[in-house]
Amino acid sequence: MTSWSFVALVFFSVAIPVAAQNDTTPPVVRSRAPVPFNVGERAEYSLKYGIIPAGTGVTEVLGVDSVRGHEVWHTLFRVVGGVPGYRINDRFESWIDTRTLSSLRHRQEQHEGSRERERQFEIFPEEKVYIENDREPLPTVEAPLDDGSFLYFIRTIPLEVGQEYSFDRYFRPDRNPVRIIVLRRERVTVPAGTFNAIVIRPIIKTRGVFSENGRAEVWLSDDSARVLIQIKSRLKFGSINLYLKSYRPASRPDSLPTVSP
Repeated sequence: MTSWSFVALVFFSVAIPVAAQNDTTPPVVRSRAPVPFNVGERAEYSLKYGIIPAGTGVTEVLGVDSVRGHEVWHTLFRVVGGVPGYRINDRFESWIDTRTLSSLRHRQEQHEGSRERERQFEIFPEEKVYIENDREPLPTVEAPLDDGSFLYFIRTIPLEVGQEYSFDRYFRPDRNPVRIIVLRRERVTVPAGTFNAIVIRPIIKTRGVFSENGRAEVWLSDDSARVLIQIKSRLKFGSINLYLKSYRPASRPDSLPTVSP
């Protein structure tokens, strides 16, 4: 997986029938896990390769949907841009169980340079398997998370400076554990303004931005919202950085369905 892909991603049985991709089964309503996000939350980012403007990114909680009878958060990350000779237009969607915060579906549409790829993962936590497109089922882990849903999950956990957290929840078992090192607190200025932030270093078993050698750092707002403020990486060929341009909190929290135990 390319380093560009991992920037985009931070921002997360039998062949899959068409009905699985357009699930209209009413969800079984249960108590939701407490989260710092809601429908309508949207953040916009500027992407830079070193100091060179290289594109824009957007993360958004699109709505509450249903997947196989489970109520889910539907989230989006999109990045558009690139550098001369190499353009990207990527879209990543995650469907996250509102009760367990497990990933139930993950879709990737990647247009990077001359390469185009579309993949959909159907993830079955109860059976501990996932299916990529129409391939054979593969084993997954308990309470699995994809790239996009991992970022939303991190926003829900306490983060103490000096601590390291380890999770065996990435849906591809060979890339576990995912480690989160909490480095420090600091005040940071980005196009959206100046924020108190807590700085973490995610480490995933990969060759991309979040590998051991990538030494990427992620700034989250040091408050209950834990909004992604910026990402900085240091790679052999240069740095890829992401900066918050604007943030819109949930616009209609009272419009969500009523939840009962």
